[in-house]
Amino acid sequence: MTEPADVARLTRDITSGLKTGDLEDFYQDLHRHPELAFREHRTAAKLAARLRAAGYEVTEGVARTGVVGVLAHGDGPVVWLRGDMDALPVREATGLPYASTVDGVMHACGHDLHITWLTAAAEVLAAARDTWSGTLVVVGQPAEEAGGGAAAMVADGIHERFPRPDALFGQHVAPGLAGFYPHTPGLTLSASDDIDVVVHGLGGHGSRPESTVDPVVTAAHVVTRLQTVVSREVAAGESAVLTVGRFHAGTQSNVIPAEARLGLNVRTQDVRVRERVLTAVRRIVEGECAAAGCPVPPEVTVHRGYPSTVNDPSLDARIAAVHRELLGEHTVFDFGPAMGSEDFSLLAPEGVPYDYWYVTSTPAAVWDAAPGEELMEKFLNVPGNHSPLFAPDPSVLIPGTRTLVSAALSRLGGTGT
Repeated sequence: MTEPADVARLTRDITSGLKTGDLEDFYQDLHRHPELAFREHRTAAKLAARLRAAGYEVTEGVARTGVVGVLAHGDGPVVWLRGDMDALPVREATGLPYASTVDGVMHACGHDLHITWLTAAAEVLAAARDTWSGTLVVVGQPAEEAGGGAAAMVADGIHERFPRPDALFGQHVAPGLAGFYPHTPGLTLSASDDIDVVVHGLGGHGSRPESTVDPVVTAAHVVTRLQTVVSREVAAGESAVLTVGRFHAGTQSNVIPAEARLGLNVRTQDVRVRERVLTAVRRIVEGECAAAGCPVPPEVTVHRGYPSTVNDPSLDARIAAVHRELLGEHTVFDFGPAMGSEDFSLLAPEGVPYDYWYVTSTPAAVWDAAPGEELMEKFLNVPGNHSPLFAPDPSVLIPGTRTLVSAALSRLGGTGT
């Protein structure tokens, strides 16, 4: 296996012609034209066109808007590189000259950067194909933002229609002073589940509450009691987050409605904790409704979401070592597991190792101006993913391309030639 220093040296050589201005033009164009989940037609077309021009065999329309490019060059491993394409229903407030032109839609999670990195890495590796052997598969994934894009690609046969990977790589832009590349071996992202709750009451006139069973009051008790699940039913050494993000009831201030609806999200890092939390939610909802005398039992619907993302430890150690050689020893560190969730791991067939890391992107001026002295204080005070103020520093365009290129080269054959 080629040494990390050799991979880093080759990566520098073949990316030496990258120009920030060229990457900025592509990135800014994507940022101006964000598209929501499964509507990424323009983005997909631009990715597909660039891949075809670079020599890839391209398939469009995978899971509706997904793109897969395949470049075979001799015998060797099959490496998949993945980037997600969708934007969010967020109204941009950055004031950037290349801000979104689509009202109420923004690349607030940085997927425009992901596709820029993916495209540039694919082009670099295609141009330098004489330095490696194997097969490179480039995956432009739709609908990562709770849209089930990875699962949809699997259902559309991505594992059967394209060469089976020997390794899968992905990365995500993140808040934090630009110029760092956090790696976490093993568990790096949490599982996520959504829960819909319907509390059935007995509606009536607001002047006669004694003739009703008020679902708003009952649902409010549910929300309050749910706050004890993590604090009283999850061990101190375990991690879980339970969020009530939606509470809908009624249409008139003087009418007690017949039902209230809640939307919950649960994040966990251990399958046993996951099941315990889900069981507790159901018990609390049913108990509060019984205590209130609701005429009909509540509806509790669990939507199994994304599984945990668990990096292969040996593969992560390998890629982290390459990134240290390439970008500096001090730039790579273990941030530990995060409570965020991703569907990236679903793209890896059973038994296939994968690695997923981060590229920090907060401009130095924004970081320096953020309140706080300690790193974590500043981290919590700079715009993060999903914020209408999220604006990555363009300085990460070339390094983020190099991280993907070097990861691919670390597994493809012939990197020492």
